[in-house]
Formats: sequence, C-alpha cells, structure tokens
Amino acid sequence: MLLQGFLESSAERQAGKVALVCGDERLTYADVEAASNQVAHALRELGVERGDRVVTLMDNGIPPIVSLWGALKADCVFVIASASIKPDALAYILNDCSASVLVTEARKWKVAREALASCQSIKGVIVDGVDQVEELPGSVTGLTMGHVRETLPRSRPMTRNIDVDLAALVYTSGSTGRPKGIMEAHSNVIAACTSITTYLQNVEDDIIIGLLPLNFDYGLYQVLMAAQKTVTLVIQPSTAYPFPIIQTMQREKVTGLPAVPTLFAMLLKLDVFSQESLPDVRYLSNTGAALPVPHIQQLRSAFPNSRVYSMYGLTECKRVSYLPPEELDRRPKSVGRGMPNEEVYIVDEQGNRLGPGVVGELVVRGSNVMRGYWGDPEETARRYRPGPYPGEMALYTGDLFTMDEDGFLYFVGRTDDIIKSRGQKVSPREVEDVIYELPQVSEAAVVPADDEILGKAIHGYIVLKDGQTLDERQVLRHCTARLEDFKVPKRVFFRDSFPKGATGKIQKRKLEP
Repeated sequence: MLLQGFLESSAERQAGKVALVCGDERLTYADVEAASNQVAHALRELGVERGDRVVTLMDNGIPPIVSLWGALKADCVFVIASASIKPDALAYILNDCSASVLVTEARKWKVAREALASCQSIKGVIVDGVDQVEELPGSVTGLTMGHVRETLPRSRPMTRNIDVDLAALVYTSGSTGRPKGIMEAHSNVIAACTSITTYLQNVEDDIIIGLLPLNFDYGLYQVLMAAQKTVTLVIQPSTAYPFPIIQTMQREKVTGLPAVPTLFAMLLKLDVFSQESLPDVRYLSNTGAALPVPHIQQLRSAFPNSRVYSMYGLTECKRVSYLPPEELDRRPKSVGRGMPNEEVYIVDEQGNRLGPGVVGELVVRGSNVMRGYWGDPEETARRYRPGPYPGEMALYTGDLFTMDEDGFLYFVGRTDDIIKSRGQKVSPREVEDVIYELPQVSEAAVVPADDEILGKAIHGYIVLKDGQTLDERQVLRHCTARLEDFKVPKRVFFRDSFPKGATGKIQKRKLEP
C-alpha cells in the first residue's frame, strides 16, 4: 500500500463526507481526491519524474494538503517548507533536495521568486491566487492553480511507486546548524500512522483540530492519520489568539485536540476552557516536549471526560512512546512505553542494554524508524546503526532516559543539553519540573550560563500566570527545598513571554545570557 491509499480508500468509501474544514471552506473526500489528482497531472505536465522532490510553500490551510497528496499521486516526494521561511532558508532546502517543482501562493511569491534565483534544479512552479506567473528564472515553467483546477483531469493518474520508495522529506528545525531532511518511506509513514491511530482509538466519528504547522511532523501527521481513519480535520490557520481556537472547537464539535505544551499553557489561561464550553472533546494529546505535571492536572480538571495522552517522539521515527491515560496518576512524569509494533530500550556508551533506573541513551527499533538524512551519510551512520538482528537498522535517539521495572520511560535530557555544573550532571527538565510546582508559574525554562567557578551555572527563566506575583528569592527557596544543592539555579529571571519557534517550542538558546 502507498500513503495516498489513505485518501483514495476514504474517498471511495465515504465520498460525500467532509474531509477538510478551514474557516468557511469545506471539502469532501471526493473533492480532495479530485483536486489532488489535478495537481498530480499538473506536476506530470511540468515534467516531474518518479522520486522527484516537490516543495510546498503555503500558509496552513487546504491548498498545501491537496498539494502534498498530489505530489504523492505523481510518484514524487513531498517537502513542506515553513510558511514563515526566509528566501535564503528556502533556497537552501530547494538546493539541498534538488527540488523539481515549487508549489506556492501569491502572498509567498516574493520569497519564492528570490529563492528560485539561486536554484538550478527547478523545472516548474505552480502558484495559487494569481492570473499569470511572472518573472520566472531561466527555463522554469509556471502554471497557475486556476489553470490546474479549470483544465486538468480529475481522474486518478497511474502510479509506479512501491512502499519502500520515499514519500516525504521532513526538514528538522536546525537548532544546531543547517536543517536536515529526514527521509520517510511510504512504509515508514504508514507504520507510524497505524500505531498512533491504534492507541488513540481514532474512529470515523472523530473531528480533529489541526493547530500546528504542516512542516512540523506533529501537524503533518494529523492530515495523514485523518485520511487513514476517514475523519474530519479542521484546520486553524493561526494560533496567535487562543479564543478563536475555542470558538472553532465549539462550532465544529471537535473531539480530538493535539497540541504542544506552550499551546496548552496558553489555552489554560482562558476562563472558557472548561468542560461546559467544550463537551465534545474526548482526547487531548501532547508531544514536542513533556507536559509539566501541573498542566496535566489542570487539563484533566478542565476535561474530566477526556483522555490525556502524554507522548514523546522524534521526527527520525515519528513517535516513540505514549502514556496510557489510566497511568497518569501513577506515573505523571513518564512519557509512557513504546507504541504498538515497536521496541524501545536503553543502552550505555558501549551499546550494552541497561536495566531499570539506570540513565542511558534511548534506542528505537521498528518499521516507523525512518531512512536517515538526505545527502548526509555521515550523520545517518551516527544516528542509524545496526540493530540486534542482521540487516536491521535501529535509531539511536541521542536522548537520555531511564526506564522503570514495568518498562515506562522517563526523559532525563538530550545528550547535548545536559548541564555540567560543579562537576555534576544536571537535567534541565528535572529543575523545570520543580519550578512548575509553584502555582504562579505558567512557563519555565532552564539554561546554562558560563561561570568561572562552577563551569556552567544554572539559570532559570519564568513566565508567570496572569495576575500572579513571585520573586527570585521565593523560587530559589522552593528549589533548595526540593533539589540537591548543585541543581539549584544560581539566578532566576522573569519574562513576559518566551521566544518560540513555529511549532511553539521554547527557543532556549535565545534565553542564554
């Protein structure tokens, strides 16, 4: 089976069911199928060949979703660029993956045109929202999306791909350098979707809200899993203001809310975020970073009839683990066990498996383990290494964990995030958890700072809840009572807000002194 089979099967069984909602726009599964077939024909018209890369640069909404399905139907590999990407970063991605086609829209054309000037591999572009594509470099061919919709066949094109072929390149955020394109085969993505929808118990009656950008794999997989289970996906183009999110969830009777900790923290500040205002929500899921225990408790209080899934994953394998909601009270700090059809274990620096309670690197094996990094065999060999059985590759995550007697995982930190202070190793996550125990705290982040005596000093940064007060002395007193002395922050700073990336993750490097 190929990934686009999710959409095609749903369109055959439930042609008239609403597949996508964005504001006032609603497309059925038959609509999405037909529109994506047209995009596939357009790509073929532009001369794409099997395995060519198609990059999409669009704001969150229906057009990029239709375009990614179209790329798959044309036997291509889709790549979704951040909607806020700058020309030089876009040019890097286009050149890194030797893209053949760029699909974009009128409000992104200035950025796209500047990036295209330095890209030699592009054969053509498709632009939505214009009557004519102008100022194209060299021999690049331009098509308008209007031409695609009005003239090209709505029939399904023939395909040649098989499930070991690449379906997507998902570029990481590049916090430590240039972004890397993670190679995801059809079989990898199908395995990941199947495992996740199994433990989330998704059914056709679900209505999922998509709050996250599609270039972030957590946002992307909402699209793919929705098509797999024939559910309705409601796209919220912007999350800058939380109240419209609540209004959309109420109007559309949303049953599933996938989000990240910063977004949950923002929503929890709203008075209307209660069981009475959102009675249809049956589950909430979190990944990207661990939910602080107080936030878990607040979410469960706000949604007493909902199940809260605390999860952990990396783009290199999509998802690693989930905590069954019934385990939240017993293991609130755990990110759960390996998901269905996957094995996880912890190793020391020599690769030996470790027992319960010992800190080591987490290793993942399963069909969801992706193929490595595009054009980077050295980094691929570092992270994807031979597994326990011949011919198998396992993912060495670079994340430090412990595991309890029952196989539940506890995140300690990134191997490159651990702070060495006073000669001792300190996990920022452990210190942040203690700070979050203070009821006045909305968000917390712990970062290292150079110190002549300590080597690295621990600095804490805090955003307070609206109307709350707290001072540095109170925070330090609380930490001193709860932590070993070498783990207590040297300084605590208060901020009105934290710098965040497009996915809502706190950008700690911008907090460092």
